[in-house]
Amino acid sequence: MQDILQRAARTRLVIFDVDGVLTDGSLYLDDNGMEYKAFNSRDGHGMKLLRQTGVEIAIISGRSSGVVKERMESLGIHHVYQGREDKLNALGELLDRLDTPLEEVAYVGDDVIDLPVMRRVGLAVAVADAHPFVCKHAHWQTPSPGGRGAAREVCELIMEAQGTLQAILEAYL
Repeated sequence: MQDILQRAARTRLVIFDVDGVLTDGSLYLDDNGMEYKAFNSRDGHGMKLLRQTGVEIAIISGRSSGVVKERMESLGIHHVYQGREDKLNALGELLDRLDTPLEEVAYVGDDVIDLPVMRRVGLAVAVADAHPFVCKHAHWQTPSPGGRGAAREVCELIMEAQGTLQAILEAYL
């Protein structure tokens, strides 16, 4: 666990996949083709808290969705890359934009499409219900599944490792 905390302490940018990480992976479609997704409000609040500590948050998703755009705007997340099946290319663009080295990046994924990025970053995280092959290549696995608190756990792990969690929580007292 010490290695995980050291990796988390260096983290300046956290990148989340969406389907299966910020959601439980379910895709809800109505008869008109409208897509719906369910996001966990505690995950979103964890992301807001982490941003307050100065850690950047980004999204790289293989799918495109207006719902994701709306949700990320509501959380104040501006680095959103959708429809990017080549996630390595999106990672390169993001790192150039933010001038962040790979060892200061955490990535949270759940499926094999996430592996090219996970294998290069400083902290690779798989959600609890990630594909077993992905779990084998992660530095850490969340206790909770995607869309059910995993993102909050990642945010709190990083804040704990960086010594900011207690102050963030105590601000609510």
